[in-house]
Amino acid sequence: QVRLVESGGGLVQAGGSLTLSCAASGSVFSLNSVDWFRQPPEKQRDWIAGITREDRTNYTDSVKGRFSITRDSAKKTVYLQINRLKPEDTADYYCHGEVTLWNNESANYWGRGTQVTVSS
Repeated sequence: QVRLVESGGGLVQAGGSLTLSCAASGSVFSLNSVDWFRQPPEKQRDWIAGITREDRTNYTDSVKGRFSITRDSAKKTVYLQINRLKPEDTADYYCHGEVTLWNNESANYWGRGTQVTVSS
């Protein structure tokens, strides 16, 4: 069974940092493009950042300069580094990724999310 699992969320004070992880497991040959989304309480889920198969990164304007995406291909994991956290960063963070399976097929998956709470 293929899964994407986010981790690294938690409670942090404003100004602090967190690194979220999105790890692929199961019959996965590679984790390719990955997008990060976040959903604040009682609001919609919005795209915030992404990394392409070629490792090009893109960010929504509100997080540019504070968020950074990297990947560890060997671990089939993509990371989202969040610096200078603000209370408005409080949200559930989700990754959505494209994987190549061992049978050479491609598929897309959502993770179940990880919660980030920033106290002021």
